[in-house]
Order: sequence, then C-alpha cells, then structure tokens
Amino acid sequence: MKIATYNINGVNGRLPVLLRWLKEAAPDVVCLQELKTTDDKFPEQDLLDAGYHAIWNGQKSWNGVAILSRYGEIKETRRGLDGEPEDLHSRYIEAFINGIIIGCIYLPNGNPYPGPKFDYKLRWFERLTAHAKKLLKFNHPVILIGDYNVMPTELDVYKPEKYVDNALFRTEIRSAFKKLVSQGWTDALRTLYPNERIYTFWDYLRNAYGRDAGLRLDHFLLNPQVKDLLLKAEVDRHVRGWEKSSDHAPVWIEIKDLQ
Repeated sequence: MKIATYNINGVNGRLPVLLRWLKEAAPDVVCLQELKTTDDKFPEQDLLDAGYHAIWNGQKSWNGVAILSRYGEIKETRRGLDGEPEDLHSRYIEAFINGIIIGCIYLPNGNPYPGPKFDYKLRWFERLTAHAKKLLKFNHPVILIGDYNVMPTELDVYKPEKYVDNALFRTEIRSAFKKLVSQGWTDALRTLYPNERIYTFWDYLRNAYGRDAGLRLDHFLLNPQVKDLLLKAEVDRHVRGWEKSSDHAPVWIEIKDLQ
C-alpha cells in the first residue's frame, strides 16, 4: 500500500502537475494540503477521471485539506479538531480507508514569531496532540500525515542558524513535535533515514531548489499497529522541478498490506 502526502499549494492552479504525478507515481492514498479553493470549486471530476475518489474541506485562503483514494468511496470520520470551537480553518480531515485511519494535517505556519499566529500554532499543536492521544487508544492502525510546518531537528533544515527565530524551527515547536511523537508514534522518514538530510520543501526564492536549500516539513507518524509494516519512504524530489510545481514535493511511504 502506497500512501502519500502533497502540499499542492493551490489545487486548481496546479491540477496538471497533480494529475501528472498521480499517473506517474500511482499512490493508493494521497493527503493534500493548502487547497486554496472553496468546496464547490474542488476538481472532483478530474480526480475521478484519474481513478481517485476524494473527500475535502476547502477554503479559499491558505487552507484546505483533502484525502484521495483509489480504493473507492471514502468513509470520512472527522473534520477539524476539538478544543477551539471558533476555529474555522480547514486544517484537519480524517477518514477510514482500507483498514487504516488516515489523518490529513495542515498545521499552521505560525510566522511571524512572536505574535498571535505563533500562539495559534502552539494551541493547534496542543489540540492535535490531545486528539492523537485518543487515537492511540483505539488499538487500530493509524497514520497522521501531512504538512506539519515543523523542522524537528537540525538535520531537517539546510542552515539551522538562519531559522533560529522562525516559527517552523522555534524550540517551542520542536518540543511540541517531540511531545507528540513520544506518545508512541514513529516518524517514518527519520526511522528509515536516521542520519540523512532529507528535504520536502524548497522556497521559490534565490534558487533554493537548485541549491538544495531545503526543509523537511512533511511527515508521516505511524502508530504501533503500523510501524512494523513500514517498507519504504521516499520524496519525489524531481516533481519540485516541474514547471508550475508546488514549493513542496510529494512524499510517500509504502507499507505491507494489512492481514
């Protein structure tokens, strides 16, 4: 089973890139972030024509999340997180697909630091951590996937000294990610590549992609029922070099089929 995540950075504007990658990579399940579209403008038919059913929670601003599946219709189990009823941002959607609970995450950026956006990011992280703790109690396969907007370690950023006061690398955010993982989750990419600089994002400015000035922002967290099924994890880095691509590259893992 091949499961992917891709911050598409505008699903309609980059639809040709998405469809090209889906045809090339043929993932079974895909989590998308930063749709930048309202629900009624989501390209459902184009994705159906490509062989993918979808659920989505759109939003015209910087938000919006979706889950695609080649396994047929998707059973949605949740959208949004508890703990802040007035928060209407589209940043979390969850579904049951082929025996696995899939949570699609688009964690807030949090910049500029310090400020209300950073405070919101910390609160959102706390709400995600609380929900993740509940998911661990189900004794059922769970994967939390997406753009966490955090670089957990110095291996995950090309020049750590440049990001000391960036919300994606602040000590508080890295500690929040560590606290989440320590509940019993496995960071799939870091488990398979414990000492390598693997990036999933390259800025559009200053030829960041060409210089490999990247960041690792997109993560797969596996619960104990999934971690031993992990076979492979890769970043489709070349997609970042396609014309009109997102600033993120697709990331995917391969796991054994559930018994």
